[in-house]
Order: sequence, then structure tokens, then C-alpha cells
Amino acid sequence: MRSPKAALGAAGLALSGLITFAPVAGAEPDPGPAHPYVDHVEWAKWGDLSSLRVYPTAVARQLAAQPGTTAQADEAWAEVLTLSPDADLPGMREQFLCHWTFAEIIEPGKTSWNLEPWRPEVPPEQMVATRCNPGGTEEPF
Repeated sequence: MRSPKAALGAAGLALSGLITFAPVAGAEPDPGPAHPYVDHVEWAKWGDLSSLRVYPTAVARQLAAQPGTTAQADEAWAEVLTLSPDADLPGMREQFLCHWTFAEIIEPGKTSWNLEPWRPEVPPEQMVATRCNPGGTEEPF
């Protein structure tokens, strides 16, 4: 006679705690600890030009260096807008997403990701070619 657990099959054994299933490696990037992704933001002046300094958390920096974190980038942008609703200007989200995608690869640990409302809106390939700073040089901070 078969034991009741043997009759359950794999699903029943898993439910009874006798076997466990490990997640498939590489299925999705580990989101790490829960957000926030943005520590704080602050507006700064560079001559007559404004710049929003976005200070990412360690979690954001870790995720930003991984492919497949678009959902987290969108959540991080929502945090930026919560902290600074006036950042919802043309081109700012695109600059932020460019920094999310490339900043920790090109310049790991940069103090802040700086977004400027005066920069022109450009196609994605031009955004990347200008290191997320279309329309002028990168500010000195």
C-alpha cells in the first residue's frame, strides 16, 4: 500500500513541505530590498541654467546596472516626481532613463544623476551618444 504522501505527487509534496522548488536562475533580476530608489533630489543652478540632482539609493545603483529593470526605473521616476513634481518637464524622464540605464556602467558611483530641463528632446540614439547630456556639456557637479 502506498503512503498518503506518495499518492500526493510532487505538487502535494511541495505543499506538505517535503520538497521545495528553487526559483529559476536568471528568470528576472533580483529587485533587492524594497525601495526607495531615490534618496533625495535637489535643484541646483549652473550659471543661469537649472539642474535637478537626483541622488539614487544603493538599491537603485545596483538595479541600474542590470538589464530588464524598466519597471523599477519607472517606479524610481515616480519617486522623483513625488519629491519634485516640477520635474515633470519635456525631456526630463528620458534623461533620467538614460542615467538609469548607463550611469552606473559608464561612471559608477557618480554622486548624482543630473537632469536639466533646458536640454533638448532628442532621439534615444542621440541621448546615448551624448552620454545623457544632449545640447551641451555636462555640468561640473
